[in-house]
Amino acid sequence: MKILVCVKQVPAKDSPLRLTEDSTWIRDADLSYETNEPDAFALEEALRLKEKHGGEVVVASVGPARVQQAIREALSKGADRAIHIDDDSGSKLDSFFTAQLIAEAVRSEAFDLVLTGLQSDDLGFAQSGVILAELLGLPHATIIMEVEVIDGRLKVKRELEGGWFQWVEMPLPSLLTIQSGINKPRYATLKGIKAAKTKEIRRVTPAELGVKPDEAAARNQLRRIYVPVKTKKTEFIEGPPKEAAAKLVEKLQREARVL
Repeated sequence: MKILVCVKQVPAKDSPLRLTEDSTWIRDADLSYETNEPDAFALEEALRLKEKHGGEVVVASVGPARVQQAIREALSKGADRAIHIDDDSGSKLDSFFTAQLIAEAVRSEAFDLVLTGLQSDDLGFAQSGVILAELLGLPHATIIMEVEVIDGRLKVKRELEGGWFQWVEMPLPSLLTIQSGINKPRYATLKGIKAAKTKEIRRVTPAELGVKPDEAAARNQLRRIYVPVKTKKTEFIEGPPKEAAAKLVEKLQREARVL
């Protein structure tokens, strides 16, 4: 199987969050970066399918030069080669523009399966994978918890609401967005880290792909972000003990939502 995995680099969870002067994004100089967690599960699933059915795993990532850290990490875990779409638009990227860049970068290759994480840890739109499927003309399924390849077809398990699951049969090629927890991502070995240094990373730019970043900026406008203000409030419940207790239980259930 020839499998494409889309990987995003996001701000690390423990990074200090300091806003820019115009409050439109986080100060990049204060951030450290890591691989998007759902994408790590997608990569692991691709590597397991490769080990079981053979083939090739290709990683694609959009971003400035620093995303090569996430790419190298994927290569050291077992991916065969990578495509780096070099773009420094940062927070101005919308889901459609990201998907469009990846679609144009891989259009000439015939992938049997495309895997993405369910959503990104920084923006959480959960749209890029679905849009990418549409741009590539592929059937897709979301929130995948299990993947089986049987007789050239897919059988996937989707997570629904309320603890329910759904099994769906799909043709190949297809695109799947992977839910966190589907597997246990592996660590890179010393052998894998050394091998990653010699693996191919094809670098392309939006201009080479015929995609204009200005169009994405016009569609996506981030006006202001802010840190929620923490406030405290004390409320006294008066009345007879029985009535006060009933009011307290109601507030804990409906307002505090701790019961």
